[in-house]
Amino acid sequence: MTGRFLKTFAPLVKIMPEIKQPQREVQFKEKFIWTVVVLIIYLILSNVPLYGVDVTETTDYYYWLRVILASQRGTLTELGIGPIVTAGLIMQLLLGSKIINVDMRDPYDRAMFSGSQKVLAMMLTVFNGVAYIVGGAFGELTIINATLVFLQILFAGLVILLLDELLQKGWGIGSGVSLFIAAGVAGQIFWNTFSFVQSDETGARGILIAFIQSFTNPDVNPLDLFLRANNPNILGGITTVVIFVIVIWFESTRIEIPLAYKGHKGFTGKYPMKLLYVSNIPVILVNALYANFLFFGQLLAGPDSALRSIPGWSFWLDLIAVFSEPQTGPQGNYLIPERGLLWFLTPPQGLEDLIRYPLRAVSYLIIFIILCILLGRLWVEVSGLAPRDIAQQILDSGMQVPGFRSSERIIERILKRYIPTLVILNGIIIAVMSFFADSLGALTSGTGLLIAIGITHQMAEAISKEMAASQYPGMRGLLGLD
Repeated sequence: MTGRFLKTFAPLVKIMPEIKQPQREVQFKEKFIWTVVVLIIYLILSNVPLYGVDVTETTDYYYWLRVILASQRGTLTELGIGPIVTAGLIMQLLLGSKIINVDMRDPYDRAMFSGSQKVLAMMLTVFNGVAYIVGGAFGELTIINATLVFLQILFAGLVILLLDELLQKGWGIGSGVSLFIAAGVAGQIFWNTFSFVQSDETGARGILIAFIQSFTNPDVNPLDLFLRANNPNILGGITTVVIFVIVIWFESTRIEIPLAYKGHKGFTGKYPMKLLYVSNIPVILVNALYANFLFFGQLLAGPDSALRSIPGWSFWLDLIAVFSEPQTGPQGNYLIPERGLLWFLTPPQGLEDLIRYPLRAVSYLIIFIILCILLGRLWVEVSGLAPRDIAQQILDSGMQVPGFRSSERIIERILKRYIPTLVILNGIIIAVMSFFADSLGALTSGTGLLIAIGITHQMAEAISKEMAASQYPGMRGLLGLD
């Protein structure tokens, strides 16, 4: 029975636009086309500037998290996927902690849960849009300009929500959230590798281009590019390649449970479980949480905050964060926390920062690991990856574990030997990889790089599954595509 919490959202769920579930089997070719169309629309939104805003004169509160949130400063994707991911995180926490009562086996409850998550995402879009405008993130705006900016953010938020739902409902491959993040990270890596834009006396911003130029410029020693500051360097390029190889190896490492078809002797199979069981999902959820802390922390404790003019408040605001003078970036100014809680929630920015503040680095890593493990466990419970869900999936596909009775409880007990341990290892591995990618100056943010690699690997697997299912329709249940 639907809980009271979901019933409060029912009137809003009814008026929310919705992408209908396909009533037929969508062929792989059509899914691929829809996926490309969704990506193109998002890239267009990312390059359409917000009317009435001059970002060069404003402070970018999301500067450190742009890649992870798949957002572009001063464009229609100003908020990116932040509201969607945050809404998903809140709903999963409420469900996992049993605060709300939802029967995910009931189609109506499941639809209400999904609809309520959409409504919450739009509420967060409204809330963040208002906070941006009131907090001065877009500078001084007239009432008309502020209204226009808010309506643009609201419209873009709705479009992004529907694009993600289009893929999630089965019209495309994967999810919009993952696709948008991967595209943003890939674009940043490409820019930091191949950009011809002159950066400083060492050459172009693109590290590969700068390295080639160093052989024709007698004033530049190629070794100077190894640790050059404030620009992509050789160490960062090597780190990116090494982490890419390591993560792909982890993604390919599996534990396989032997299976056999019931009633068909001699027909066997295996159920593979990846070492990175929940892949990059915990990283996305943790950084969505961090994004909101950093955003509101800058609004409350930033150097231009109105609260700092209240007598006696400065001490408490300093506990939240103390920021350096605004730094100038290509898309406006940005703030760097130097002390306070937010300082411990931001990763070391380069090798020098890691060596200079080892205590901060260790505390950040410990907090990051713990949150990745906790949110990974919650995700397993609410996303159909728990032992009981996998056991039911195996039985529904007509298979069983050889030597054991065909019982959901027995298969669940076998899976419980592996899945909880895999979730813990998943959280530790992705947190450590992300930490070292940031500390050694990878060509994009460490978390962004890790997410993009995992997403790319998942997309390749999803495409392989879709192609296999198109050739052997009977395998759709075992592949988890039904």
